[in-house]
Amino acid sequence: MLRNSHRFALLSLGTMGLLDHVDLELLDALADDHRATVVALADRLGLSRNTVQARMAKLERSGVFLSFERAMSPKALGLPIEAMISITVHQADLPRITAELGELPEILQVHGLSGQVDLMAHIAARDTQHLFDVDARILSIDGIERTETSLVMGEVIGYRVRPLLASARADSPRAESPRGE
Repeated sequence: MLRNSHRFALLSLGTMGLLDHVDLELLDALADDHRATVVALADRLGLSRNTVQARMAKLERSGVFLSFERAMSPKALGLPIEAMISITVHQADLPRITAELGELPEILQVHGLSGQVDLMAHIAARDTQHLFDVDARILSIDGIERTETSLVMGEVIGYRVRPLLASARADSPRAESPRGE
């Protein structure tokens, strides 16, 4: 699969540096089987175990992996209601507000946005009363000016990176490296 010693710079991710074809092959293999061992990855890619370990360490240090936390359904935890809460804040208070939002266990994720809404919080709740209470706790944080809540009716497209990997691999010259590189 990976045979030639030429390397082509493929992707630049902020401070991460460049992803070459070997990195993309490794990420693709991990996307296929996120539980794969280093030995299994090395065997699949035709690389040495040490090369795979070094590449994995480099990718981890450079921030390619967002989390090693296993994704779980909030429903399984007794929280079947999900909502997106748009939050408008007093900008000067944003660091403190985000820290306080991080203390609310019902908040699954928060994104900072440009435009009229400053933050988008994905939350989980037991029922509509619990959702109302969570929104009230968010609104009680000093510096939050307004919220708007939308119920999640269902996930249409889940979080995914496979199409990005496929696109990056298709757009790059087929860089190859010798076995064990």
